[in-house]
Order: sequence, then C-alpha cells, then structure tokens
Amino acid sequence: MIKKTLLFVFLVGPLLGALMVGTHVWFILNQSYDGPDKTFVVKNGDTFGKINQRLSDQELISNTRIFHYYAKYKGVMTKFRAGSYTIPRGAKMSNVLDTLVYGQPNLTSITIPEGKNMYEVAKLIASAGITTEEEFLKVVQHPDLISMLEVEAPSLEGYLYPETYKFAPNTPAKEVAKTMVDLFKKKTEGLDWNHPFLNKHQVVILASMVEKETGAKVERPAIAGVFTNRLKKRMRLESDPTTIYGIWSRYKGNIRKDDLLEMTPYNTYKVPALPKGPISNPSLEAIQAVLNPQSNEYLFFVSKGDGTHVFTSTYQDHVEAVNEWQRNSRARQGKSWRDLKQ
Repeated sequence: MIKKTLLFVFLVGPLLGALMVGTHVWFILNQSYDGPDKTFVVKNGDTFGKINQRLSDQELISNTRIFHYYAKYKGVMTKFRAGSYTIPRGAKMSNVLDTLVYGQPNLTSITIPEGKNMYEVAKLIASAGITTEEEFLKVVQHPDLISMLEVEAPSLEGYLYPETYKFAPNTPAKEVAKTMVDLFKKKTEGLDWNHPFLNKHQVVILASMVEKETGAKVERPAIAGVFTNRLKKRMRLESDPTTIYGIWSRYKGNIRKDDLLEMTPYNTYKVPALPKGPISNPSLEAIQAVLNPQSNEYLFFVSKGDGTHVFTSTYQDHVEAVNEWQRNSRARQGKSWRDLKQ
C-alpha cells in the first residue's frame, strides 16, 4: 500500500504541478488589458527587452517573464516592426504580440505641397514625427542614395514629388526619400522628355522655377514660355526665387539689393543661364509646362500681388507694369495670392 502511494505521488505529483503551472500561464496569457485604447511605439533599434519592459510599464502586459517565454516559443523575438500601434481595450497578451509582429502600424498622413524645396520638406516631415530634419537632409544629399535612385544630380532636390503620403512614425529617412523619388518616376514615366535644347535634369530645374514663380496654375505655360524665350536669347533669367534659394540658410523673408548683386550659382541676376540645380520640387503640371511652353513673345512678367502676373514683350512695357503693380501700393491693396481661385 505504501509503495502504491509513493508511486502515485512520484507519477501524479509532477503532472499536477505542471498542470498548475500551465493553468497559471494560461490564465496570465489570457488576461485582458482593461485600460483605454493606447498607442504603443516600437522604435528603430529597440531590443526585445526594451519593448517588453515598456509594455509592462504601460500596463499593456501583466508579466514580462511569461511574455518573454511566449515570444520565444512563437519564434518572433527579433521580428517586431518599428512603428506606432494601437493596443485596444480587451487585448490579451497574445493579441499584443500579434499586433506588434504582424499588425499594420498606424500611419501618419503628410502632404508635401508643390514648390517646396528639400529644406522645407525636411521640416514638414520632421514636424509630423516621421523622421528627423537632419537625417532627411543628410540622405537626400548622400551620393550613394542618389546613385542608387539613378538621379543624375548632386542632390534629390527637384525629385521629391509633391503629394500626400502615409508613413509610420520613425520611418528611416532613406525609405521616405526613396518613396518620394519612386513616385516622381511613376508620375513622369509617360512624358516625352525630348526638348529642343534642355536635357532632362535641366527641364526639372526650369520646372522648379516655374513652380515657384506663380501661384496661378494656369500661368505655368506662360511663365515657361517667358523663360524659354529668354534662354533662347541668352538673356539672364533674373528670377528672385533662384536667388533666394542661393542664400536659403540666411534668408529671413525679404530679398535685398545686396542679395541680387551677390554671386552665387543660383543668382540668375548674375548667372547668364539656368541655376546650378532645382530650387524646389515641381508638380507634374510644371514639368509639362516646360516641355510644352506657351508660344508667346513675352520676355518679362511682373506680379500683380494676387498670384497672377502681367506679361510684357518690351522693357518699356515692363517698366510701366512695374510702376503700375509694384510701385503703386493702391493697385495691390487688399489683394493676396491666398484669394486666388486655382
């Protein structure tokens, strides 16, 4: 009888212990998070240990050790994806793990307006928490990425297509830049880039100028026509936006006479040709305008203060337009490009 009792203890005892441990683990795995829906961020470079501890600190899991063993059992300890995730009320530990490994990160929507330069794009992206301003500017000027994307230019300026994008927070800057350049290629793949005297990159340069010169989309072909006419006549393009780009690091919102006299590769008051490179990231329509400019005899245009321009063919007419629209404050009173109907 004693032997049978001992045999029962030795055989059944461990089984009961294992059953109790298993029941305890099952109970913890199936405990539900009972707080409000919460955002949890997996950062680039996070180790499993850091993720595990933050989940516990935010009370999204109740036991770090069991979460560790469960992730190890599932073989996913190194498969967490960077991004922002929503952990809903009622999520079990297994649901939390599946969300962070297999779930779709929350995406941040960001709109890059037409005509923004790479410095402005970097600020917009950084303000949305997608990547840092410094890292973005670094990668868009890095020779290796430029070469990989097959852009024949010293930077990706001009090829960061203006559009609304969705990125996960803390997306690598390289991935962001590649996405924008890939969209540029997709949007322009059907274009005939043949131009009488400009190569593809020069078309992008001129399109970036056209984009910056007018707030009225319908004026793009006319503006492109003026610049085309001036290039044919070997006239300086005399574009304020190009000059501003050349002094961007110190530009405070007002262009001075000294700025127009300063020799930079972007000062088209001094350089008798296109500037060194694009000064913004143009829309498809601006590129099309350069490839198909309006046929006109205009050599000058002057802003009316509302986003539109007066176009003239002679210098005398241009001076009169300047006097009327720039030096006559009453002509500009109450007008703004913001009121322009596109």
